[in-house]
Amino acid sequence: MQQDIDVDIRPVYPMSWRASALNGLLRGTTKPLSALLLRHTVGMTLVSRLVALGERIPLPAPPGVSIVKEDAHPFGSEWVRAGSDIDESKVLLYFHGGAYFFCSPATHRPITWRLSAAARRPVLAVDYRQGPVHSLSESLADALAAYRGLLDRGYASSDILLAGDSAGGHLTLATLLSLRDHGLPLPSAAVCLSPWADLSDGRRTVNRWLDPMLPAGRVDWLARRWTAGLDCRDPLVSPVYGDYTGLPPMMVVTGSTEVLRDEGRRVALRARDAGVKVTYEEWHRMPHVFAILADVVPEARLVFGHIQRFLDAVEVSAAGTASSPATEPLLASVAGPEPDSAAA
Repeated sequence: MQQDIDVDIRPVYPMSWRASALNGLLRGTTKPLSALLLRHTVGMTLVSRLVALGERIPLPAPPGVSIVKEDAHPFGSEWVRAGSDIDESKVLLYFHGGAYFFCSPATHRPITWRLSAAARRPVLAVDYRQGPVHSLSESLADALAAYRGLLDRGYASSDILLAGDSAGGHLTLATLLSLRDHGLPLPSAAVCLSPWADLSDGRRTVNRWLDPMLPAGRVDWLARRWTAGLDCRDPLVSPVYGDYTGLPPMMVVTGSTEVLRDEGRRVALRARDAGVKVTYEEWHRMPHVFAILADVVPEARLVFGHIQRFLDAVEVSAAGTASSPATEPLLASVAGPEPDSAAA
């Protein structure tokens, strides 16, 4: 079946008790700890080291999932493959989140292996350089180098997808804009999960108290930290100010109560104004980058089915087949995630 890829979607479902419980846990732990630690480079370094220690715990990959380190990259990039119908002639390039100072491909495997299964292609998760030692421009340079490396290996640009979450969503958008501006061939589509797209000097007020995970003031502080000495309204610094003319179809996924929700929405609207087809999804009361919680939260598992339908529709559209509007209601409303789910 085919569907429109230029559509707003707000999935309707009874919120699971797992999601409700996790929101409460995040509000009582992650949010106050972030508010406490993210005030100085020392706190950032402590968070980064604690997460790095956690990565050393050997977590077995699910059956049918292969993880192979990428020798061509100087850091910890890795190839992730899931499923038996992988098309090795195609690839998805993934940029992990972590506010540009922590996390890695290893922390984001709950996303990358499911993306591999949804896209039916291997995922190259890039371990790009991050702060506080490195700058935004160095992170972008690593992203562009990874993309050019795929072209050098013989991948056609039409067989490459870009995706990222949070800061990695920012990097996805900046990479697209930079590729277009440098006249390089563009990927076939991009997926941004809760993108951090506005690093300008505006104070965040939307969902300031509703977000269960991110303290708005600390996000503002990080934005000032990374943009010191830069034009914070440069589209490569704050993609919400970008001109998206000529870019490929995009999917933007946000949670309705997260402080970054409107940044994703503004990107979607700006891209549409430039003629880009955009699927914008806003999930009720889901926390920041909820897709990474797919091992625990049933709603997070559902989102990968939506991503797969978007990618399938992009392929159909690229093949010149007209979209059928009859399937749009199927995306606009989905059933409850599990029989034991309870309405919030």
